Amino acid sequence: MQIQAVTVFCGSKQGANPQYEKDAAHLGKLIAEARLELIYGGGNKGMMSAVANAALQNGGNVTGVIPQILIEWEQQHTGLTELIVTDNIHQRKKLMYELCDAAIVLPGGYGTLDELFEMLTWNQLNIHNKSIFMLNTAGYYRHLEAHIHKMEAEGFLYGHPEERIIFSDTPEALMNSIKG
Repeated sequence: MQIQAVTVFCGSKQGANPQYEKDAAHLGKLIAEARLELIYGGGNKGMMSAVANAALQNGGNVTGVIPQILIEWEQQHTGLTELIVTDNIHQRKKLMYELCDAAIVLPGGYGTLDELFEMLTWNQLNIHNKSIFMLNTAGYYRHLEAHIHKMEAEGFLYGHPEERIIFSDTPEALMNSIKG
């Protein structure tokens, strides 16, 4: 399947390491240059702001999907190509999955991990078969990657993790994986 739209899951905070936000912005630029549509959480702060603003500044199409409850919390972005407001977080996640051909996960907190694991679970259950790409900036997801391999070694996964999730250390490597 040709990838035309990617959903990016990431934190609404910038994180402690400046490299997180720098890589998010670089990835947004690369997404725009590849003429992929960017779908993300619709906020205008932290990692979300970095990826969306970089894509917009480089001529990209950016669709934000934000639940009503988070408009103030995540500072709704008002300069997007399109902004969709949902009634709740569950509708937001479902719509973000439906709009994309693949997902990219950047550093983030509980919400980002929730989105990752829901998408992985749906993938494993064959609800969808969309590729999932992890940006492992500064080794942020190294422990998670090791734990996923531990789950496989202990017999808790169906199939090999590499069939469902691809880890990359740089935005360039991640985009090369997407281009196949």
